Amino acid sequence: MRKRAYRAVAIKYVNVNELLPNLAEGLVRVGVDVAEKELFVTLLDSSGVFQRPWKVKQPGEIGQLVQCLKSLSEARPVLVAMESTGTYGDCLRQSLTDAGLVTHRVSAKAVKDYSETFDGVPSNHDGKDAAIIAELLWFGKSKAWPSVPLSEWEAKVERQVAWLDTQQDILVVWLGRIEALLARHWPELTSLLKLNSATLLRMLAHDGGPAAVAGCTEAQKRIRKWGKVGRSEKKIQALLDSSRDTVGVRMANETIQVLQDDAREAMKARQEIRRAKQALKKLATENENTMAMSHVVSAVTACVLWAAVGAPQEFPCGEAYRKAMGFNLRERSSGQHQGKLKITKRGSSLARRWLYFAALRWIQQQPVKAWYLKKKEKDHGRGSGAVVAVMRKLALAVYAVTTRKEPFDLKRLMPGKPYRAVRVQTTVPGGSPPDPQDLTLGAKNEASGAAENRSLTRPASFPAPGTTLRSVPTVALSFAQVNNP
Repeated sequence: MRKRAYRAVAIKYVNVNELLPNLAEGLVRVGVDVAEKELFVTLLDSSGVFQRPWKVKQPGEIGQLVQCLKSLSEARPVLVAMESTGTYGDCLRQSLTDAGLVTHRVSAKAVKDYSETFDGVPSNHDGKDAAIIAELLWFGKSKAWPSVPLSEWEAKVERQVAWLDTQQDILVVWLGRIEALLARHWPELTSLLKLNSATLLRMLAHDGGPAAVAGCTEAQKRIRKWGKVGRSEKKIQALLDSSRDTVGVRMANETIQVLQDDAREAMKARQEIRRAKQALKKLATENENTMAMSHVVSAVTACVLWAAVGAPQEFPCGEAYRKAMGFNLRERSSGQHQGKLKITKRGSSLARRWLYFAALRWIQQQPVKAWYLKKKEKDHGRGSGAVVAVMRKLALAVYAVTTRKEPFDLKRLMPGKPYRAVRVQTTVPGGSPPDPQDLTLGAKNEASGAAENRSLTRPASFPAPGTTLRSVPTVALSFAQVNNP
């Protein structure tokens, strides 16, 4: 029985020459658990034996770790896997790629779900997670993840998308402050103008409160100018009347100044949002894929999807692309209880937010509008399910127009009417059959052959750290999913 199986050894005490006799011949799989300050590294040799974890401090000891793995790779083939833990592992991933070491990614959700199966204990800690990552790498539950620098165009898109998202968050903060002040001092105003309208913000930035608007003889002229042709005389008069007859609390001078400052900052955020959108529209015209995506969603949304999810060509099918946004469905049913289908939301929330607004635009046009109203009536007046269904179709449409180069057809957007293939799908000899759940036109066949880190032969049982606790061996349970690469 092995005691303290997860007790870590500092990387500075690791000697590769002393370690080699303890490793079986063949591929060595390395699992790396990434955290902000430390890395935990566990080796799994070809016979299924784990070594004690290594503890590596970030970022000072990354070079030592890479050097150890590089030295190890000269005697044994090495394959490294790590979790997709935000940006904390990017420095290590780049260093591994520069050193010529193959790096893979393992889903953090897969690590969490496998924790109890691994050693019979539903717990997670750094040393155990590193061992789980190495074992999942053994079973082929990983994906190649080299460090690839962004192109100049991609870097520009990510910069503008990040700035746009930040400024939208800032605008929400200022509008929230303005709404609270208006609810106290001028409650009638928000029923006449939208909170984020340019007219409202300009009027507050200039005058600060209802008393100043009511006492200014030029107020009507300024409001007409700010509102341009869309502001009717009737509404302008209603604004002036509300400023004179408001039931709001009288404002102190400092409160007026606060409202003016908040309005000016909100206007600045609006201007930055407008500039970012203009920049993204221009960038979208410089890439044929985003130009194709802009026929399904707007040019700005196309850039957001590219930055948040990645290029559609990087995904094997439309379902995989849609899943990356968190639009795949889940259900919880047991016995006679039939659960409802819901989206998992395990993906980019930014992509879902922008696709939501794209769906709202499309359901205002026929024939999607007629389907939406019918679905809403069927759901007893709840339209959220219909909107989500359109969003799911939009994700597949984006994938189809970019990977298949097919024109966008609005009629195909209605859920329940899957795309019809325009050509016969052929299966590459030795390759996988077409995905029956891929609703895009002409779904691609995945590349034939097994991944380099998969093994189609059943691995031998081995003493994982958890088996020292006399838990049930888990090799057979895990391997049950391997025969379908």
